Parts: sequence; C-alpha cells; structure tokens
Amino acid sequence: MIRIGILGCGRIGQVHARAIMADEQATLTAVSDHIPDAAAALAQKTGARAMTSPDLITSADVDAVIIGTPTDTHFDLIHQAAKAGKAIFCEKPVDLSADRIRTCINTVTDAGVPFMTAFNRRFDPNFAHLEQSIRAGAIGSVELVTILSRDPGPPPVSYIKSSGGIFRDMMIHDLDMARFLMGEDPVQVFATGSCLVDPEIGVAGDVDTAAVTLTTASGKICQISNSRRATYGYDQRIEVHGSKGMMRADNLREHSVELATEAGFQTAPAQHFFLERYQMAYARELASFINNLTQNKPQSPDIHDGLKAQMLADAAAQSMASGQPVVLGT
Repeated sequence: MIRIGILGCGRIGQVHARAIMADEQATLTAVSDHIPDAAAALAQKTGARAMTSPDLITSADVDAVIIGTPTDTHFDLIHQAAKAGKAIFCEKPVDLSADRIRTCINTVTDAGVPFMTAFNRRFDPNFAHLEQSIRAGAIGSVELVTILSRDPGPPPVSYIKSSGGIFRDMMIHDLDMARFLMGEDPVQVFATGSCLVDPEIGVAGDVDTAAVTLTTASGKICQISNSRRATYGYDQRIEVHGSKGMMRADNLREHSVELATEAGFQTAPAQHFFLERYQMAYARELASFINNLTQNKPQSPDIHDGLKAQMLADAAAQSMASGQPVVLGT
C-alpha cells in the first residue's frame, strides 16, 4: 500500500485526492496547504491528517508526495521531498527556469527517488490510443502533427502576471504532446503570438493567441495553435498525418445527441473546461504513478520530460520575441 501526502489542496489537489481514494493500491495519509482551512476541509473529506508541509514531507507515514502547489514553490518542495527519500509526483511545469529544473534533476538523481512530471494529457484514453496506434504503424511514418488547444476564456490577469507566459503555462502541455506523438525531439522552434482576446493580457506582457511550428532532425513537423478564447467550449483536437494515412482525436462534447431539422444539424458544445475534459486522464495518470511505485518500475513522463518541455517553451518565447526560429541546444 503506497501512502501518499498531498501538498496543495486546491482544485488539482482535490482531483488527485479523489483518485487516490479510488485506488486500491494507495491511501491518502496527509494533506497540506498554505491556507490551513483548505487543508482542514480536504482532511475532513478524506480522513487524512492536515499537517504543515515540512511535517508531511518528513512523516514516516508518507511514501510519496504530490506537489500541486503554485509553480514558484516546486523547486524547494522537490528538494525537500527528495532529501527525505519520498517519491515525487509534480504538477507541470516543474519550474519556470530550465536551469533550476536541471538542479532538481541532480537532486532527484542523487537521492534516487522516483519522479513523475504530471503531463496528464498523455493518459487521456483518446490521445493514448492515438500514440499507441502510431507506434504500431497504423499510419506509417509520422510526417505532420497538428495540435489545437483553446480555452473557453482567459484566466485573471493577476494569474497571467505570474504564470510565465502562454508558452510555459498553457502550451507546455501541447509541447509535451508533440514530443509524445512525433517520437522525436524538435530541434527548431518558430513562434508567433498576438493579443486579441484581452488587451490587459498584453499590458501584463503576455499574448493570448499563439502559434508554434516545431521541426525535428528528420523533418517531421508539428503545428500548435493556442487561444485563450473559444466561445464553443474547451477545444482540444489533434490530427496526425503519416505516410500511410491520418488519425485524429476530436473534442469530447457535453453529450452525443445530434438534432437534425430543416435548419440543419446541431450538436452539443465541447465540454466546458479541463477538469471535465481530462477527468479520466487525471485518474489514469495517478494510477500509473502508483502502479509503477508498487512494481518498482520507472516513472513516465519523468523529470527529464519536464525539462524538455520547458526548453521548448523557452525557445518559443525567445522566437516570438526575436521573430526568428530558434535552434535548440541541450
């Protein structure tokens, strides 16, 4: 039985708590949050103990920690957890600095603790099936990947100011998905962006509409587009074109009923936001983390995947600023 402690009792912490409670191989023993009432509320719902973060990390009753706190706290918590010998499940991004992630890698490696970077979309049943079919040769060699990701509306500008920007906050999921589907690391990044949704986002130094082209050494291309606005719901689509055909994963809708009248065909909107759209992905992601711990298997995606996605996000931000393609280093 894997005993897990959750650091951060907000939306994502509560999602992971429900997943742990449903997993027969794990138990939730402790929770912590910088807002004591939030930790107390989750503790009451789950039967876990509310603790301070230092006490949770060093507790003998905790084998693994879930880091679901704000990004600027990840660095210190990763170091504390690694030195305490705890397995680590960390929400993306690992950190907003690639160099600081490299420092985390050294600490995690030296401590010899398992580490999963929580790129939950890899565990979405549709996207996972797409990747497995590609690896099985269903469409031959991958040539072109198209990823569309659009939020129903922008977050508060106060969040934007500390988010690291659209590439590090929002597109980082898609950058990881590009690597996941292409099976190769991009070597060149070209990005562009505009502020079309909310002028205040531009004032805060970010964009709300962005597009990126990634190219691998063998010539595979991935095109990613992001928008902070989609009037029709949470838009999450992928198409992969290969030498023998094409596969795509479409939006999940609120329901599958279709109405046909003389006015035409009508279908339901896309599901509203990420908690609904990726509910199963979150559960499968945590189940994989727990199962790998139980069977002493390597975690995937790991901390190196977190670094590579961050490097792509950094390159995209650099490219947009310069107006030129960026060739990736190591």
